[in-house]
Amino acid sequence: MERRVAQGRPPDPPAERPSPWDPRLVSVVVGVGFVVLALALYSVRQPQDYYNHFVWQADAFLHGRAEIDYPVPPSATSQGNDQFQDVLRVIDDTGRATAFGLIPFPPLPAVFLMPFVAIWGLATSEHLVGALLGAIDVGLAWWVLGRLPIGLRARFLGTLFFAFGTVFWYTAQLGTTWYFAHIVAVGLTFLAVGLAVGADPDSALDEDELPDEESPDEDHEAAEHEGARTSLLRNLLWVDVRQFLAGLALGLAATARLSVIFGAPFLLLVGSGGSWLRRGWSAAVGAAIPVAVLLAYNLISTGHLVHPAYGYLYRLESLGYPQLGYHPDWEIEDPRYIPQNLGVALFSLPVLFPDTEPRAISGLPLCTDEGAQRSFLDADCPVALPRDTGMSVLLSSPAYLLAVPALRRLYGRSRLVSGAAVAVILIAVFNLMHFSQGWVQIGYRFANDFAPFALPVVALGIDRLRGRLGAAVAGVLIVMSVAVSLWSVYLQHALGW
Repeated sequence: MERRVAQGRPPDPPAERPSPWDPRLVSVVVGVGFVVLALALYSVRQPQDYYNHFVWQADAFLHGRAEIDYPVPPSATSQGNDQFQDVLRVIDDTGRATAFGLIPFPPLPAVFLMPFVAIWGLATSEHLVGALLGAIDVGLAWWVLGRLPIGLRARFLGTLFFAFGTVFWYTAQLGTTWYFAHIVAVGLTFLAVGLAVGADPDSALDEDELPDEESPDEDHEAAEHEGARTSLLRNLLWVDVRQFLAGLALGLAATARLSVIFGAPFLLLVGSGGSWLRRGWSAAVGAAIPVAVLLAYNLISTGHLVHPAYGYLYRLESLGYPQLGYHPDWEIEDPRYIPQNLGVALFSLPVLFPDTEPRAISGLPLCTDEGAQRSFLDADCPVALPRDTGMSVLLSSPAYLLAVPALRRLYGRSRLVSGAAVAVILIAVFNLMHFSQGWVQIGYRFANDFAPFALPVVALGIDRLRGRLGAAVAGVLIVMSVAVSLWSVYLQHALGW
């Protein structure tokens, strides 16, 4: 009997037992878990909303105007806004300052706050709304990574890294004006990336992994030749709906953070439409709508396409903070700022072994006192302190290095990886030309602008690290990132930043 079996067809392998868990259910449960955990951690801090420009802007919109009430001293129902520096006073026809002002920041974050301000008025907590939207952004990150051809491990670790291993943790739990704008822009950018990737599942694959197309027959070749003359016109007139929506989401993100629009080349390479021309045209039509609305808003409210409060803010900060290396004779966006800003983004370190802590808040001995012992978690006598002008992305979020395996293997071979790399570089270069790099901050907050494009590449890199060694490398880098973020957020609370 054994010989007959050996000479015949080998027996079928035992059938794999089906998993008792529905993958879609697992995905939903884990995603909801991430959102709940993020909301719990992001909302721990309950600061006074000292910089809540968008609450005042939302209130102005609800009253049918672009100008906010300014300056307003604190009262029993409101923090007040007379401490705001980045507000351009409105001058009347006689040259006198009015009781109104214009803020330079793009208006979409204020639109998000309008329903809350309509209920709670100026007492609306920009911090708590930001924590809620930040938790939703984490859910969107989980959703985007679920559209990639990666395993559950890479998807889980990638989301964990974004939520708690990048500057986004500090951003979402702080929620002041500049950070609230990041929260809104990050969520909409994730939406744009997810729509594009979901409509183009082959974009993340190596060209060698794609199936060979069948050779067209003669009739098909003749049809293609006949239609070649009209293909350009058809691509321009025929807007792909899914790619249009991706472009619309990216354009909306740019009305919260202007620099995000430089990620648009991603939508040339990734998305639906069938060709780069149709993808790009469809996305451009979608993105142009909110950008045009923003320009119209600036023109109607100020008489200028570019908000004049930007120039006022630049003059104010460049003259008021000479220690930050600003140059009043340079432009607000100037390539000459790139070298010094690149130093912040890549090489800036924490303040190590400071002799004295500038703000003793815990009542413990200062480092200059006899017997004082330094600690990483003691703001009065620390081993190191976060540098308020920014810290290196690779130091504060070293798990970004996990993108390297995907870039080495897939750049130039995967449209998603190539498009993401171009988007990250263009956004980073635009931000590096800006006179300010986000002071006061923990880490490098401008990294939020390119994080939705970088995260899929990080997840693909994690997925390609196989075996125990690969898992160990990914785990160590992510644990380091979370540890640095936790340390930074803890000390930020202690320092009152």
